[in-house]
Amino acid sequence: MVIKPSLDPGALKANLLVFVEISLETQSPAVFDEFRRAVEKLPQIQECHLVSGQFDYILKCRIPEMAAYRQLLGDVVLTLPGVKESKSYVVMEEVKESFNLHIPAFEEFEDK
Repeated sequence: MVIKPSLDPGALKANLLVFVEISLETQSPAVFDEFRRAVEKLPQIQECHLVSGQFDYILKCRIPEMAAYRQLLGDVVLTLPGVKESKSYVVMEEVKESFNLHIPAFEEFEDK
């Protein structure tokens, strides 16, 4: 039996979902570590991923509403160590969110 917890963001006053691209001033291990340590302390940031491409990190933020996001961005995110710039993407509709991990080796057991 698999137990899958399901939390309602609205019930938790976290209605707004925003993804934020972060570009750092420099790309060095020390700057990455300092940024990482600062982000880990922020409960509004659900996820933080170091990525390849035109920016360095992508953050997944859940907050109550736009005013709270504006405050989070201006007072917190943009003041994190090494941050040069950010781009925000407000989610209009969550089409699919899953914590399932597809493991091909287990497909044969599911079919039986």
